[in-house]
Amino acid sequence: MDQTFKILCPTDFSECSLNAIEYATRLGEKYKADLILFHVLNREDYQKLSPSDTDGKHQMDFVLEKLQNLQKAVNKEGINKGLRSCTSVVREGNIVKETLNYATEINTSLIVVGTEGVNDFRENIIGSRASRIVEQSQWDILVVPRKVFFKAPRKLVYASDYLEEDKIAIQKVVEFARFFDSEIDIVHVSGTHKALDKSLHETMVEEIEPFIKYDKVNFVLKSFRDDIALGLENYLQTAKGDMLVTLSEKKSFFDQIFSKSLSKKMAYFINKPLWVIKSA
Repeated sequence: MDQTFKILCPTDFSECSLNAIEYATRLGEKYKADLILFHVLNREDYQKLSPSDTDGKHQMDFVLEKLQNLQKAVNKEGINKGLRSCTSVVREGNIVKETLNYATEINTSLIVVGTEGVNDFRENIIGSRASRIVEQSQWDILVVPRKVFFKAPRKLVYASDYLEEDKIAIQKVVEFARFFDSEIDIVHVSGTHKALDKSLHETMVEEIEPFIKYDKVNFVLKSFRDDIALGLENYLQTAKGDMLVTLSEKKSFFDQIFSKSLSKKMAYFINKPLWVIKSA
């Protein structure tokens, strides 16, 4: 069975999707991954990029040339640093559906997608597509905001309510952290200040610690009475976290963070990448 790490990176050639390619390339170097640049033909996006071609006659040529140039740039930059390969694929149809279908087809390890951030989280742009991909995907996803350029993460913040699955998911986070010698804050989110929560927190730390063979891990119990997403954003800022990580395999906690309007809540994290682990 092919154990090669595969990174799928949808692109519409916008600034935010190009930034996602930068992230995907840097991670691909560390994971020694195959990186696939993926474009779904979409007339509306194409009109923004090439308004003079009103009939769309040259759309495929335009797309293939763009992808070829990106592929060359990625290979030139990444192959010597550990990236195994970079290829590109074009499909037609619904962007979210085709992206997820192709992710399943290749059994991807990670989807890296760009988002415009708070002002553009609306229909018909990659921002809302990013939130729908996060909602519907069975694959891990890294959401990269447009204005967040790649830097080696100094600290990862893993938000958890400590499920059994967290023990496995945290090992993924540790593997990632080792690449960059990052700290990990494992933040147990509570809605109250009750002693019961503190006792549960201590029990969970005892259970999880044996699964983590990594020195730079801090266990934190935080209470957010109101909006968990907003509380986590504040924690990211005060703790100087570079990336928020959460597990959504069991949806209860993930839904608490991103309930009601996922895209609106994701807009809280416009300054940091969001890594959603889908399968521990």
